[in-house]
Amino acid sequence: MIQRIRMLFVCLGLMLAASSVWSQTAAPEAPVKSAAAEQPRHDIDILSRKLDVLLMFQKLGDIAEIDEIRYTSLPGRNSNPTGLGAGNPMVIPAYTFVPKALGNRKAPLLVFVHGGVHGRFNSVRVTRELLQQGYVIIAPEYRGSTGYGGHIYSQIDYGGAEIDDTNAARDWAVENLPNVDASRVGIIGWSHGGFHALMTVFRWPDNYKVAFAGVPVSDLVQRMAYQPDYPATFKEFLGKSVREDIAEYRRRSPVYHVDKLRTPLLIHTTTNDQDVSIMEVEHLITALKAAGKKFEYKIFDNAPGGHGFGELDTAVGRQARKEIYAFLAKRLRPEKN
Repeated sequence: MIQRIRMLFVCLGLMLAASSVWSQTAAPEAPVKSAAAEQPRHDIDILSRKLDVLLMFQKLGDIAEIDEIRYTSLPGRNSNPTGLGAGNPMVIPAYTFVPKALGNRKAPLLVFVHGGVHGRFNSVRVTRELLQQGYVIIAPEYRGSTGYGGHIYSQIDYGGAEIDDTNAARDWAVENLPNVDASRVGIIGWSHGGFHALMTVFRWPDNYKVAFAGVPVSDLVQRMAYQPDYPATFKEFLGKSVREDIAEYRRRSPVYHVDKLRTPLLIHTTTNDQDVSIMEVEHLITALKAAGKKFEYKIFDNAPGGHGFGELDTAVGRQARKEIYAFLAKRLRPEKN
């Protein structure tokens, strides 16, 4: 295992060096990068993900059966919508983690959604803590995730089909993992993962007993006002600017769907979040209250680490997770290993 990790690091170094040469020699006048021009970055992401996988097996393999699986979700965008295979379901990767101590017993399932939009799952510390409590976990690598090449990366559909990918991961786990108790399923995530958690339980409330959303993106329209780099980025994601189609941005924003909440929900945020502004999450909290919804929330004051505080190995991060785990356990009743 150690030798394989060393070899991958050597390969990653060589690819980084090649990428540096490529970037210095690429034509600077090209305004739009072609798929071929983007390939070196995707190659590095693929190798980096493989390193993450090796580390996951090394750090979690003592307590969990770990697998990389594939399942299907809604069709992806196709450059030739009438071509061969157009309209086929899109194949989505995911990781599964089953505590070894379970044996044949049934256990609650957690859908653990990564943040970062163009990101990937690598939350080893939190995963280990959840496994030790007796949860089965599935972590979907929804469309737009990195480390799988340009095809999945380019299929990003912010607040659209990516949410279907997350719920489809839940359905796959319920149908295919024998340890899963279908009556005890929850969903958790931070940042864009928190966004997923909210949008998923709003659309499929009967599928989940509990949800946690940490520092969640909540209002894409409001986000355009305080994140100067986001308007162009979201136009890439959604195809139109907020001025061109404000209704579509609202449709993909959790704050405009709070009336659909029927799932026990916990929200965490912090006053010093440098990514998802406290005012955005406060807007969500105010909307939920106005809709008469029962939920729980906590606003941390200048939590160390800002946006990523909830997953850090700090006193505040550990306390935040302790509160999250208690909230989940009350509804999902895991048997601690």
